[in-house]
Amino acid sequence: MNGNMNGHTTSFDLRGLTPAPVTPFTRDGAVDFEAIQRLGSWLGSIDGVKGLVVLGHAGEGTFLTQEEQAAVITAFVKSVDDKIPVIAGITAEGTEVAALEAQRAKAAGASAGLLYPSHGWLRFGYQAGAPQDRYRVVYEKSGLPLILFQYPDNTKATYSLQTMLDIAAQPGVFAMKNGVRNMRRWDTEIPIIRKQRPELQILTCHDEYLLHTAFDVDGFLVGYGNIAPEPLIELIKAGKAKDYKKAREIHDRLLPVTKSVYHRGSHMEGTVALKHGLVARGILEHATVRSSLLPLEGGAEEEIHAAFRAADLGRVC
Repeated sequence: MNGNMNGHTTSFDLRGLTPAPVTPFTRDGAVDFEAIQRLGSWLGSIDGVKGLVVLGHAGEGTFLTQEEQAAVITAFVKSVDDKIPVIAGITAEGTEVAALEAQRAKAAGASAGLLYPSHGWLRFGYQAGAPQDRYRVVYEKSGLPLILFQYPDNTKATYSLQTMLDIAAQPGVFAMKNGVRNMRRWDTEIPIIRKQRPELQILTCHDEYLLHTAFDVDGFLVGYGNIAPEPLIELIKAGKAKDYKKAREIHDRLLPVTKSVYHRGSHMEGTVALKHGLVARGILEHATVRSSLLPLEGGAEEEIHAAFRAADLGRVC
């Protein structure tokens, strides 16, 4: 990694795979720090993994107390032994409380923050200039470098092209996690952002559309990186080489896993499925989640494990 780990620089490089790890729990629902150590040390040991984004959707970050959030950040920082940066999801609703959350994340050891939109915007939309203000205030008050997070186009929290360009030009914003999930917008907007903001690291988070988006990006920031980091790193390489044949081969190999994890009734169920996938790979012992997530329906675990066997994703420990 280029630059220090203390959040005082935006020079570290996420041009590769940045998994968004789950937060493991014990069977009685407490944070499982031993499992965090296993998961983080495994991911951090893989050449091509550039960082970890914790406390996001896959990490059930909004389901944790403030004390648990800080402890999870610290545990993942310890697990990677300072080899790669740990980035924290910043999810609080209001800008001032998001800035306080970013301060706590930095104090716990986070090198950067993935700043979510204010979730009231999902229902009601946002006033012009409000997203730009959110990024400005959070960075000024915390000093934590930030990743721009583009939400799906079918939500009212999605940012216009101009809003993304504005945010990307602000101090402290060094990368974009784009999950617009509208390929018409993706195909037209990404080249413009690349041209007008050439220093911005562009990362796709389209777990279910990685083949389509692999050819336009610097890397992947995906929950999928929990369960299949090795082939995803190869897919990134194929995308950068514009090798469609190789990329398609990797996509097709992973398709049973993609379907079993991400083609479910809700993207939220993907988090539960990720944990079943980590059981299949030998990292977790069980797939316990915290409400408002629920266990998957009967037979889902067997289906997911069969998909991993079909994709030749075996146990790592």
